[in-house]
Formats: sequence, structure tokens, C-alpha cells
Amino acid sequence: MRIDAHQHVWTLARGDYGWLTPALGPIHRDFGPDDLAPLLAGHDIDRTILVQAAPTEAETLFLLDVAAHTPFVAGVVGWTDFEARDASLRIAHLASTPLLVGLRPMVHDIPDADWLGKPELDPAFDALIAENLVFDALLKPRHIAPMLSRLERHPGLAAVIDHAAKPDLVSGDLDGWREGITALARHPDLFCKLSGLVTEASEDWTLATLRPVFEHLLASFGPQRLIWGSDWPVLTLRASYGRWIETVETLLAPLAEAERAAIMGGNARKLYLARRGRNPL
Repeated sequence: MRIDAHQHVWTLARGDYGWLTPALGPIHRDFGPDDLAPLLAGHDIDRTILVQAAPTEAETLFLLDVAAHTPFVAGVVGWTDFEARDASLRIAHLASTPLLVGLRPMVHDIPDADWLGKPELDPAFDALIAENLVFDALLKPRHIAPMLSRLERHPGLAAVIDHAAKPDLVSGDLDGWREGITALARHPDLFCKLSGLVTEASEDWTLATLRPVFEHLLASFGPQRLIWGSDWPVLTLRASYGRWIETVETLLAPLAEAERAAIMGGNARKLYLARRGRNPL
């Protein structure tokens, strides 16, 4: 099974996508499952993980409804307020819906770079562990240190780094990012998404732009802890769905067939679906 482990849908009229402004041009419009379906079919992608794009529980409920009516969506990564006094109860309530597979605060938009390390968030992370939900970590390199602190305090946490912690592919200055990725990968249960990279690069990106990042991710996490995702439709700011898949398949070509299959779907199935007792055919 091939799984796109990171895609979005949105309806602008809902009004809670603060980051999604007209300045983003071609993606400042509605995107729904019908827009993605032909791309999945054309590239033999069987299922997807639908990821939140607004910091509201209302959007999470919207995504769960979309998933319930969209056969190719295998699970939803939603949002809740990790700082709420009743965060544990909120997480347990959301987790009662089997289609919910994880939660994602929009960490890279939070002004406090050390937010992830706040002890006040401990009950929320305890609840994630108790409910077998994945923590999707939307990080930039400056958030790696507090993420390491969080992992040390919650060793049972199932987590994945979104978009490889957004390396700066425009400047090409990857030294600090490499050091941070190496440190994160020492936590054996942590996964990393091979997604969202081209939007961190300039418009004239090439395979050579991405290869140093991919090689470090592979050396650090190995093929059993890397997960492919598209980040569609944000992806389309820099590449088509087809070009991104072709790029990833070229990077993965030297690997064994089983390793490629793990990155393109098996690892997502294990991380998101098996722990929730879900095994889609």
C-alpha cells in the first residue's frame, strides 16, 4: 500500500486559516478530495493522511467529516489546544473517533520558540500516549532543542517530524539543521517525514538541491523511520504532484524494494494506523 502521509484540504469560507492569505496566489482557493483524487489514481497512491491546516477544533471536526466521506483518507491529524486546562479530556474525546490518528500544534507559528518544552503541556502529551495518538511535530531548526527535551520527558511518545524540520534550502546553510537531525534521530521511536522540502527551496530547485538533505535523513533515520508525504496542495507552489513523486522515487532508487515500500507507505501504516487498530485494505 502506498500512502501519502501528509496532505491538506480547506474551504476558505470557514475563516480560520490565518496563514492562508491572497499573497499565496494559486493556493488561495478551496481544495477538496475531488481535486486530489485524480492525482492519487495517476500515481498509484492508495490512501492518505489528512493533516490540519488551522489551529481550531472546528477544523478538526471538518476534516473528520471529510475523511468519513472520502474512501482514500485513512486517518486525520487534527488540532486541539495543548494549553487548555482540560486538554486531556479534549484529546480523549477527539480520540474516540477512530479516524483521528494524531494531533499537531502549529509549532512553527508560535512566537515562543521554547513552547514545546513547557511543563504545562505535560498532561496533553500524557494523553497522546494514553490514546495511542501520534504527535506531528511541525518544526523549524530553532525548535529542535525543545523537541529533544519533550522526547526525553515522554519516552513513550509516538512522534514524527514534519517536513524534516524545514531545512533552509534557499541559503543552503545546513550545518545546524544536520546537527539537530542527528540528535533527534537518536530517539529510536521517532519518525521523520520526507515532505514539504521543495517549498523550503527556491523556484529553480533541482534534484541536486534536495540530495544532501535526503542523504542526511537516510543516514540518520534509516529507511524504516522515513515517511513519504506530498504536503499537497502547498506543494504546488514549487512543484506538481507528479514531479515530487518522480523526484522522491529517483532519490529512493538505490534502496532495496522493501526499503522503498516502507518509506512510500509501510512506515506510515505502522505509525499512524496500526497503533489505532486500523488496517485498511
